[in-house]
Amino acid sequence: MRYITARDFTGDRPWQALDIANIDGVTARLHWTDTPYKWHINDGQEVFVVLDGAVDMHVRGDDGAVTITHMKPGMIAHATPGVEHVAHPVVPSRILVIEREGSV
Repeated sequence: MRYITARDFTGDRPWQALDIANIDGVTARLHWTDTPYKWHINDGQEVFVVLDGAVDMHVRGDDGAVTITHMKPGMIAHATPGVEHVAHPVVPSRILVIEREGSV
């Protein structure tokens, strides 16, 4: 059995990940960051869970308009394939990301 305290994980660089599990090609990874990611579109589903800190999730709609949702600990975002988005941490944050192995 392995136990992980999210608050204790700090990366050497933004978006560094601690691999937790790979279950039939789906990865669960704990990320630490204090810097925004990049706009991207996943090639599969993504589950994004804020465990510590706060993140502003920017999502671009089909019409090009961007909506921003302020995510606090305990909030979960589910991105379906084709949804363009970028996460902007408001403070240093720890995020659990579950997605297909090798996804963007």
